[in-house]
Amino acid sequence: MQHLSNPFRGQGLTNLSGAPAPSTDADAVAKLLAQCPAHATTPLTCAPDLATRAGVGALWVKDERGRMGLGSFKALGAAYVIACDAVAMGAEDLSTALAGRTYITASAGNHGMSVAAGARIFGARAIVHIAETVPESFAERLRDKGAEVVRAGAEYEASMALAAESAETNGHILLSDSSWPGYMDRPHRLMEGYLQMAAEALDDCPEPPTHVFLQAGVGGLAGAVAALVRKRLGDGPRVVVVEPDAAPAIFNSIKAGGFVTTTGPVSAMGRLDCKEASLIALTGLSRDADDFLLITEEEAADALAPMAAEGLEGSESGVAGVAGVLAADAVSLGLGPESRVLCFLSEGPA
Repeated sequence: MQHLSNPFRGQGLTNLSGAPAPSTDADAVAKLLAQCPAHATTPLTCAPDLATRAGVGALWVKDERGRMGLGSFKALGAAYVIACDAVAMGAEDLSTALAGRTYITASAGNHGMSVAAGARIFGARAIVHIAETVPESFAERLRDKGAEVVRAGAEYEASMALAAESAETNGHILLSDSSWPGYMDRPHRLMEGYLQMAAEALDDCPEPPTHVFLQAGVGGLAGAVAALVRKRLGDGPRVVVVEPDAAPAIFNSIKAGGFVTTTGPVSAMGRLDCKEASLIALTGLSRDADDFLLITEEEAADALAPMAAEGLEGSESGVAGVAGVLAADAVSLGLGPESRVLCFLSEGPA
């Protein structure tokens, strides 16, 4: 485990191509989701054995495995953007509101499922580029949701570049869960969707958390949750971002004082194995997060069994926030018997 304190806390990086900070308009998300029959609040689970193992007073896990039948928090992202597009059309029949549109993306996991599901609900077409390393079982899940699947690129970043090129060539709508210079609007709205998960978790915590541990790939989940934590609870909670040491995109950018592209081996934390951070997420986290951790493959794997023992089975990606708690140096992060820790189980077993 590696630890980095955030020297930009409170003001954030300002050299990120004008990237906006994440939205904190949780009410807008709740209002739209209230119209969705598939929407339901996901549970916040108290995990006393994990708390004991971590040496803290309480550990709560927001369980996103059942989110809208898609198996992860990503159901709140791309599908939310597509729903906003459909409502904006003003059509009486929302099931055909986006007929004739094609949404295209790249995905290393659950983001593609959200694009596919959203497109299908509102009558659009979905194309999902996946890298050579993505299992065929995931490709079949995408096809079952009605998506066209294209194998493209050796890794996620290459798949996204090819998806963006195809969108430009064919007039499709690019819907990425990351952001970069010239591409900010849709990922900003997408991250806004994640506020529902954050709002539910904060509403259900028996007491305000003293620490919030957030796993990050491109940083969408972490950036959205951290922004709402600061809006609702101010500077009280210590926000800790956890990444694989094979993909230290946010960690290295904070260390460098600006956006950097990273390299590393393929990680078992596949949905977090992103070598470049979203500029919107990096803008927010450089302002809102207190600490950044890198965990090893072994440290992620070590969290699987204790999580499963609490009835919280997940993948290495899904349990990475809890893995960060278990691997952290308690003294450097101010963890102790009085600490109340909020984590997120972002997906079920791979």
